[in-house]
Amino acid sequence: MENFFRDKYPAGIPAQVPLDKYKSVVDMFEQACHRFREKPAFSALGETLTYGELEEASRDFAAFLQNHTGLKAGDRLAVQLPNLLQYPVVVFGALRAGLIIVNTNPLYTPREMEHQFNDSGAKGLVILANMAAQAQDVIPHTGIEEVIITELGDMHTPLKRLVTNAAVRYVKKMVPSYHIPQAVSFARAMKLGHRSTFTPYRPDTDDLAVLQYTGGTTGVSKGAMLTHRNLVANVQQVKPFLTQRLDEASETVIAPLPLYHIYSFTVNCGVMLDTGNHSVLIPNPRDIEGFVAELSRWKFSVMLGINTLFVALCNHEAFRQLDFAHLKMTVAGGMALTSDAAKNWKEITGCDITEGYGMTETSPVISMNPATAIQIGTIGLPIPNTEIKIVDDNGLTLGVGEMGELLVRGPQCMKGYWQRPDETAKTVTPDGYIKTGDIVLVQPDGYLRIVDRKKDMIIVSGFNVYPNEVEDVVTGHPDVVECAAIGVPDIKSGEAVKVFVVRSNAALDEASLREFCRERLTAYKVPRVIEFRDELPKTNVGKILRRELRDQDLRKKPMSV
Repeated sequence: MENFFRDKYPAGIPAQVPLDKYKSVVDMFEQACHRFREKPAFSALGETLTYGELEEASRDFAAFLQNHTGLKAGDRLAVQLPNLLQYPVVVFGALRAGLIIVNTNPLYTPREMEHQFNDSGAKGLVILANMAAQAQDVIPHTGIEEVIITELGDMHTPLKRLVTNAAVRYVKKMVPSYHIPQAVSFARAMKLGHRSTFTPYRPDTDDLAVLQYTGGTTGVSKGAMLTHRNLVANVQQVKPFLTQRLDEASETVIAPLPLYHIYSFTVNCGVMLDTGNHSVLIPNPRDIEGFVAELSRWKFSVMLGINTLFVALCNHEAFRQLDFAHLKMTVAGGMALTSDAAKNWKEITGCDITEGYGMTETSPVISMNPATAIQIGTIGLPIPNTEIKIVDDNGLTLGVGEMGELLVRGPQCMKGYWQRPDETAKTVTPDGYIKTGDIVLVQPDGYLRIVDRKKDMIIVSGFNVYPNEVEDVVTGHPDVVECAAIGVPDIKSGEAVKVFVVRSNAALDEASLREFCRERLTAYKVPRVIEFRDELPKTNVGKILRRELRDQDLRKKPMSV
């Protein structure tokens, strides 16, 4: 099908792009810092780092890792930070020291943290002080030896840092007490690194850069092995779609999505970096009031987001009063964009939304709508250097206009799942195609349209929720016999988790079961809807039929809250 797409791209977007511009993410980063040294790179909480300052700070952090820890090239460093300036400093510093990044969600519960730390074999952890109390109980059960703790104001000037950190800790009471004896403060680490010698490390193209955790298309959370080549390739593949609208070293990009998520990681720490543009990090986009106040301070030209965020902003009166004169591009990903959300955004901001599609295993972008030829309701055209095919349940290749599972092959496709060859074999075909689990139709004009989801994954506000994980937690309750989790429509989050539960004790109610889940699952994974049943539909061999439960639920009145 590769030749079919060659003449489908609009002007400015080639079917193939050169992928040998950089040897690694480190190479791309260092060249960007050299070319755009005086330009702003990242801003957060009222502070800005230029490319030159980011290079120096990351170098200091790399020197600390090399000279004052036991970490060696190839070791895994878990990074559990929200959108703060410390994130790019830590990530690029660690990569420059030859470490492998394990992106970790700051909202994880101790159970989830322990799984990811142990599965990845992480030997180091960088974490925000606000979350250190949870880490305190987890670390002894992991192989983590080195811990660096940062506070919200650590990238501010000395006086402002002191005031900010004191206010967060003692006035707002946002930092629970913790005791991690081996921990080093981020501020001390940076001072030690500044006085130490940095020895440049040059990763090979096929070396691992990031372990990005995902449930994939099956089972428990797994680490997708993303190499330097994967990440650099995806940046080069995506650039033509963005540079249709964007200029080099002149854009102000609002980045509310967490950098630990592969979508924002690739766009903000990849594409925007390589083009010398300025990313404004939003630490807490759930605080819509604060988010809008921050937007009012910038003449922003680019906005990244997901459907639920666009809806929330459009429903906020102060947002509708902002000046959108400079906004030239809005990019959506992570979850399906609804036509109503796209329409409302255009009416309020005057800017169309460009939707892309991808998955963690593909670094992540697979396809995208060209900014000059957007088709709402589609996921656009395959990005350059990407091969796709549509197959039926028997693996036979289908043609244009036929519906089947989308398979993808390209330089952005992961090396496999970390230490899980059996799971890799389930997702990657012998000839190198990744099974997406999505049922897709190719239109005659080359645009792709998702028509169904083969996999059971639930997407809540752009985050993957895997039914098996939710079910494992729910069935851990002593009064639960069995359960099944599905995704149901939700106005705020796109989808929400619903569980069907067979209980052994009639006294078990929704509130107590939900509280049980809150102690063991990140908030977005906690079941929003709980339905008790006497039995669940099953196959003749006893497998619970989630699809039948979904079909039954669809026949009911849709959720309105």
